[in-house]
Amino acid sequence: MTDVWIWLIAGALIVGIAYLWYRNRPSRPVPDVLRRGRPLPDFSAVDERGEPVRSTDLRGAPAVMIFVRGNWCPFCSRQVKDLTAHYKDMVDLGARLIFVTPKPQETTRRVAEFFEVEFEFWLDESLTVTRQLGLLLEAAVPESYVREYGADTIWPTSLVIDADGIIRYVDLSKNIIDRPDPKTLLRELQKTIEA
Repeated sequence: MTDVWIWLIAGALIVGIAYLWYRNRPSRPVPDVLRRGRPLPDFSAVDERGEPVRSTDLRGAPAVMIFVRGNWCPFCSRQVKDLTAHYKDMVDLGARLIFVTPKPQETTRRVAEFFEVEFEFWLDESLTVTRQLGLLLEAAVPESYVREYGADTIWPTSLVIDADGIIRYVDLSKNIIDRPDPKTLLRELQKTIEA
């Protein structure tokens, strides 16, 4: 019986060490174009109504911009849900909350309606913006979704941008599970506005 316990404890330790290594491994480097203190690059996308939008249109108000993999991703859906609790606080500070996603427009509308919030969804279906910003995550869509969404997607990233269009905070997720706490984004937005 003691041999079984030794093997169970050893197995638990190995799993624990592997988990800690995975969670604490070095993160992907932030692309140069998205470094803190740099202007948000000029790019265009379309909103959930199919209307063209440009990143330069954000000037004049602070913004929280979140790049998500898609509604098929449970970690992205949880991130959207978690942000609903802080949405009003961000809007009350005069900020816009924008999700950039590669998912189709009809899916985006359903997500916005489901959470009953006025998030802005910008669509990058061809992943042109994603490539321009260095956020491409190749062959990362689960096989069961590839037919509908394609194999490539967006690396999860969160930005806080000031009213002049300058990036003030960047969180490039360490892995597909990792997302910033919404309270962190709210705090960084408050710091940006107070600066």
